[in-house]
Amino acid sequence: MENNSELKIKNSTLLKSKKILVTGTAGFIGSHLAIKLLGRGDEVVGLDNINDYYDQNVKYGRLQRTGIIDSLEDGKKIPYGKIIISRIDSNYKFIKLNLEDKEAMMQLFEQEKFDAVCNLAAQAGVRYSLTNPAAYMDSNIIGFMNILESCRHNNVKNLSYASSSSVYGLNEELPFSTNHNVDHPISLYAASKKSNELMAHTYSHLFDISTTGLRFFTVYGPWGRPDMALFLFTKAALEGKSIDVFNNGNMLRDFTYVDDIVEGVIRVIDNPAKANKSWDKKEPSTSSAPYKIYNIGNNNPVKLMDFIEAIENKLGKKIEKNMLPIQAGDVPATYADVTDLVEDLNYKPETSIQEGINNFIDWYLEFFNVENK
Repeated sequence: MENNSELKIKNSTLLKSKKILVTGTAGFIGSHLAIKLLGRGDEVVGLDNINDYYDQNVKYGRLQRTGIIDSLEDGKKIPYGKIIISRIDSNYKFIKLNLEDKEAMMQLFEQEKFDAVCNLAAQAGVRYSLTNPAAYMDSNIIGFMNILESCRHNNVKNLSYASSSSVYGLNEELPFSTNHNVDHPISLYAASKKSNELMAHTYSHLFDISTTGLRFFTVYGPWGRPDMALFLFTKAALEGKSIDVFNNGNMLRDFTYVDDIVEGVIRVIDNPAKANKSWDKKEPSTSSAPYKIYNIGNNNPVKLMDFIEAIENKLGKKIEKNMLPIQAGDVPATYADVTDLVEDLNYKPETSIQEGINNFIDWYLEFFNVENK
């Protein structure tokens, strides 16, 4: 496993192939994506508002990993914010900014002249949307609208963005296909992601912007979000505490390792959506406009109890479990049909659960400087 505290981004001598805006680079997937793009020689502008939805120390740790200082006090002041240049790779710079700030977003696009945009910034979390719905409207709807408008007015024709497997909602037909109906979400978070897909299609149709939505399936791995199951279960196990297991453990999740997600995202960035000239209107994942939707999942759902067992295997200890009913907004099973991903991009995630969990726990022990006693 890499030494995260001394990670070096490869400062490639290759010609810069693209200048890419990646939003959410203090986030889980965004930080991993930025490093991968930089490693192959792309120029990356990272954007994040570093909100306090979860432990900001993890967010600052991700930024430090890419050579961005944690205080953000230094940097070049510009009309729409403050640009920080990475100390590790001069091809990377970061700006702290809210997607909802329309004027600042437009100025950023006008100044930087992006070749492509990957929008991973969003208010995350299904359960949090039950108690703070306004946050989802601000970031996931207004913020995404500003992304679309900025692309439109600055001639950016390549946009990829994070959707979610949660859009499948009440759909019980497994595996989930991008051609299934997704008109019955069961959380505001899911509804906001479905809205993003609809908004993107409109801009693809009206303004010929290639847009690709990525329905991520239960992403996990090093530098993950502290509000997610793997993080919570590992923390509890190391502290000798019990864990809450919902739906009495009868959950199936298509857990997908973060490196597999990032590889899928990069393939999408490199292959912008094209108009489907033979479009069948029964296929909602594509269109006569340059629009596409992909599932990115492991295509191998895992029982929640087996997932917990893999944590126990790595830690060498049993975890006490509180068996509880299913929570509002949760679905009992997810399972990704990745046929289009394989056929169009020749790619299928394959990291095993045990390997992925082992990598996460190794990172967790190092980052938080704790011992597995």
